[in-house]
Amino acid sequence: MEFKHKSVLLNECIENLNIKPSGIYVDGTLGGGGHSYEILKRLDSKGKLIGIDRDRDALFAAKEKLKEFSNLYTVHDNHANILNILKYLEISGVDGILLDLGVSSYQLDEADRGFSYMHDAKLDMRMNREDSLSAYEVVNKYSEDELAKIFFDYGEERYSKSIAKKICEKRKEKNIETTLELVDIIKSAMPAKALNEKQHPAKRVFQAIRIEVNEELTKLKQAVIDAIMSLNDGGRLTIITFHSLEDKIVKHTYEEMEGRCTCPKSLPVCVCNFKSYGKIVNKKPIVSNENELEENARARSAKLRVFERKI
Repeated sequence: MEFKHKSVLLNECIENLNIKPSGIYVDGTLGGGGHSYEILKRLDSKGKLIGIDRDRDALFAAKEKLKEFSNLYTVHDNHANILNILKYLEISGVDGILLDLGVSSYQLDEADRGFSYMHDAKLDMRMNREDSLSAYEVVNKYSEDELAKIFFDYGEERYSKSIAKKICEKRKEKNIETTLELVDIIKSAMPAKALNEKQHPAKRVFQAIRIEVNEELTKLKQAVIDAIMSLNDGGRLTIITFHSLEDKIVKHTYEEMEGRCTCPKSLPVCVCNFKSYGKIVNKKPIVSNENELEENARARSAKLRVFERKI
């Protein structure tokens, strides 16, 4: 299947990166290469773009899409390892970093990847197929309490306990092998009113399992901090999130890195010695306009937050 991914908030990302033609930039989630293409178009022969992705399919597709550019350097890794990646490449600082935390259309639509609750496939959901933990291990080996916690914390699933209980009952009979097997179990654990809601009944559980498999939240705060610390003075970090859990982590980490004086207002001078690493560019997240939403329904939940480094 062709790797397809429509870049969300494309113009807004490019505008907020403040691209310098001879600068060094990082696309930490290279995906289909849509954002990277627009960055590379704006670079001269001295500029560089480091494209990182943990999905080899994405890297292969992006290199093909961007083959006209000689200043693209691709890395098969997790953007959370940005400090080590830049150290290996002997790059001391970059002028901009982009992170698009969404799952690509290809990953969602390609049944073989096991991300979708609409297609039957083996339980997988690994963005990096070389990782050891897959959805199969989560569903078949996690305890009932662990499953319930994941479904509630990562999926905000109201029926997390009953779904976890039903999964554990069913896997005593046989291992749960496929996505549609899991969908049927989820449905059987939910009341009739929940099955008639507009949102697919398995959506929240599948999101939760995907987040657990790919450690999407556990490493996010440190990844944001490391990305900010990798920026040159005036460099910008742009992050697109797609659900409230991600957005909350990014927002609060930005606030911590911006630094706030915590001294009582009655004190004439600051004594808390707060440290600021830059400033939040947009206090409210940037969201898609109506034109983009008409073309790409998956952009509806996207939020863009921007941080500018100050040294």
